[in-house]
Amino acid sequence: MIPRVLTIAGSDSGGGAGIQADLKTFSAFGVYGMTVVTAVTAQNSLRVNGVVGMSPDFVSLQFESVLGDFGVDSAKTGMLYSAEIVQAVSRKIQESRIPFLVVDPVMVSQSGNSLLDSMGVEMMKKTLIPLATLVTPNLSEAEALTGLSVQTVDTMKSAAEKIHTLGCRAVLVKGGHLKGNAVDVLFDGEKFISFSSQRIETQNTHGTGCTYSAAIAANLAKGKSLVEAVKISKAFVTQAIQQAFPLGKGHGPLNHFVKVKDG
Repeated sequence: MIPRVLTIAGSDSGGGAGIQADLKTFSAFGVYGMTVVTAVTAQNSLRVNGVVGMSPDFVSLQFESVLGDFGVDSAKTGMLYSAEIVQAVSRKIQESRIPFLVVDPVMVSQSGNSLLDSMGVEMMKKTLIPLATLVTPNLSEAEALTGLSVQTVDTMKSAAEKIHTLGCRAVLVKGGHLKGNAVDVLFDGEKFISFSSQRIETQNTHGTGCTYSAAIAANLAKGKSLVEAVKISKAFVTQAIQQAFPLGKGHGPLNHFVKVKDG
């Protein structure tokens, strides 16, 4: 049976991030993608012009519809919009016992718009992160989750350790905004593993975090170990940035049509 992967996230009308990026990534890795839409955005490469959240009950209904018929081998979360939606999603994930869960703690858009308020962040820490196989914060998200200043590889490690105490299996702190090479730090509760790639100077990076977490979720569904899934996914994201599309007047999208290197 084809691996079944669910994205629980917001819709990006520009197609570069959110569920649109996730579905493209799922297709690139040959898995069957399904969605639970938490919010709908009006956005392009320049800015988010508006956001409308789904009701928590309707989010739950989407979840029940997918799980009750297709089943899910792996899931990822992205933009969850509100504390009420975080709580509803956490409840459904706990009930369904999905084998793998990647939590991308989306809080702010690339253009600076808030996508989850402080109550939502606290609810995520309390109810969702403890269910996660992997949490994938960038530097600012790691700071919001820990209260630490995260600006070096050493402080990335400290943040990963602190997030791990919330109950997740592993943490991947992404260092894409550091100077020098793009270094990500994985902590599994016992050891640290670093993944490094050459920094690519481009403004076409919209949807990088969504794509990265979606690729990891897809590879976990395909039976890869966590380390293998991160390694393969980072290589895919790096190549997708290298061959990104110069679309729009702002931050263009990645190229999700690059060749996947499976291992």
